Order: sequence, then C-alpha cells, then structure tokens
Amino acid sequence: MTQAAVAVISATALRHNLRRVRELAPGCPVLAVIKADAYGHGLVAVARALGDADAFAVARLEEAVQLREAGISRRIIVLGGFIGNEELLEAVHHGLEVVVHDLEQVRVLEAVPAGIDAWLKIDTGMGRLGIAPAVLPEVLARLRGRPAQSAVRLMTHLAAADDPASDQTAGQLAAFEAATRAARRLGWVGDVSMANSAGILGGLATRTGGVLPTGCHNWVRPGLMLYGASPLPDRTAASLGLLPAMSFQSRLLAVRQLPRGSRVGYGGDWQATRDSVVGVAAAGYADGYPWHSSRGTPVLVNGHAAPVIGRVSMDMISIDLTGIAPARPGDPVILWGNGLPVEEVARCAGTIPYELLAGMGPRVLRRVTD
Repeated sequence: MTQAAVAVISATALRHNLRRVRELAPGCPVLAVIKADAYGHGLVAVARALGDADAFAVARLEEAVQLREAGISRRIIVLGGFIGNEELLEAVHHGLEVVVHDLEQVRVLEAVPAGIDAWLKIDTGMGRLGIAPAVLPEVLARLRGRPAQSAVRLMTHLAAADDPASDQTAGQLAAFEAATRAARRLGWVGDVSMANSAGILGGLATRTGGVLPTGCHNWVRPGLMLYGASPLPDRTAASLGLLPAMSFQSRLLAVRQLPRGSRVGYGGDWQATRDSVVGVAAAGYADGYPWHSSRGTPVLVNGHAAPVIGRVSMDMISIDLTGIAPARPGDPVILWGNGLPVEEVARCAGTIPYELLAGMGPRVLRRVTD
C-alpha cells in the first residue's frame, strides 16, 4: 500500500472517447492532441492507448522526439512548429510534420533543402499564431516553390467554439473558408483542419473549409474530450457520451475526532461548529491538487461525497467526514474521476479542467489500466 497520490488512467475510456469523436465527425481523420504529457495522462502511454488515431499532435519538438524514441511510428504534427534550421532538420530526421505560422519559418524552409510536410496556419481571429489571410498567396507560392517541399495543408484555430453565444466562430469559419477558396484558385490542393474538441461537440467538425479538392480531408483535432472532460460550460462529459480517462486517487493518512471549536490547517481558517470527524488525505498542491480550491470542494471517500476543509497544503488535504460512513486510515479517496467530474472540481477551484489535468505533479504515479 502506498501513501502517494496516484492517477489511474483508463485505456478503455481513452479508446471509447476516440470512438465518440469518430461518431461526431464521420469521415474526418482524427489528429489526437496529446501535448502537455497528454494533458497530464502520460504522453507515451496515451499514444499507445490511442494507436487507432490517424495522427498525433504535440506542442513542442521535444514531445515528438520522445514519442519517436518510444517507438511511436504514427504521423506526428508539431503544433508549435520550429525555430531555426537546427530544429527544422531534427523534425525532418524524425519524420515529423510541422505547423508553419510565421514568415521567418518560411524563410528558414527556403534556406534548407529538405522535404517536410507542412501545415500552414492561418490566423482567422485567435490572434496568437498564424499568418494573416492577406499574405496567404505569397506564402503558398514560396512554399510550393521549394524544390523539396512535400504537402502543404491549411489549418486554423477556433478561439470561442465553447461559447455558442459568441459570433466569433462564425466569423473565423467564414474567413478560413474564404482563404481555402483563394488557395484553390492558386492551384493549391490539400487537407484542412479547424475543429477542436468544442468545435467537434458543437457540430462544426464536418464544415469543409470551402470546397475540398477530391481526395482531401477535413481533419479534426480533439484534445480535452479525448480525456473524458467537457469543454462546454453548460454540458457535462457524461451528457456528451464521454468517459473520464483519469481517476486521481489517494488514501486517508489519518482519521481524527475533533471537539467543537477545533481549528484545522494553516491559519486556522476552518473551525468546527460541532464535534467533528476529520480525515487527512495524502494529496496536496505538490501533486497538482489546487491550493485555491474553495472550502467545501468535494472528494469521494469510500464512494461518499465529503467536503475539503481548511487550506490545501503541500502534501495533505483535510476532509470533513462527520456524518458519513465510518472511515479509517488507508481508505481510498477520489479527488476527481469516476463519480466526481474534474469539471466540478475545477469550478470549485475557480479554474478550468485543462489546468487541473495538465498541472498534475511529477511525483504523482501514473498507472494505466485496460
């Protein structure tokens, strides 16, 4: 028995969620986003569990190299692209595909006689990475003029697909479709990609970015939904047919009987208003449990909901067990997972599920089950 916090990763749930993506985006190849250590779930383990994905997307070159060194042979796209010719040559060496989002990258490509598949990112309104639609003809001409240039595909990133009340998504889609039509008039033929998890769940996955050339595809890029969490603020993962892939678990270190008036934790913020039973679990902000969670954030102890009390510390949280089934040291505590969606914990902490999952501490053990 270990006192350490453990993240139990369900390969079955991951594969279920991938199938759900395919149901919602029929005919669309799936570019599974496994950046940031697969949203805290473990980069290599998730890549192996999702071996039926058509390709993988990571944020950085180092992540892609780690996958290659682990024997992952699927197509890998580096969303952050590359900086300088050294990184470009390393991407070529490992058989990677890169996102091109800046004119300086185009210059580097022109100076390096190496073939590589490129995804040209168009900034349609995110305002982060991407070339302006106005310079698309110039960039396409320069890329297609490279003697060693392989395929060029077009992509964009939706900024507000999780907000159905926003008109930004419609504007971005219109801008992207106009750009793809302009590219086609210039003789471009290739795949496109635009729908993230929120776009897929919102029914945008089958938009084709203008009329696609015969034999070309609209790739979808699921991230959060692959891990069984909802990116939509008004929909639960369960209502969307998703299964949580991570169960963040720990155990009780102690169970104490405290009289009325007792204080718990740093600063004595919480004070018992009655004789209380307080459990102490082996998990804290060093494990990725949010320090800024509100008092009353639920956990599950032996399957029963109980509130966190006092301040979250580095290695421990305190839990009010008064009035629930008897508990003893060693009993399991679920911090989020089956029966307690990570989205609910995120709301209590005033954050988003992305941060909780990707912020999992390095000392947390990952255990993959199938």
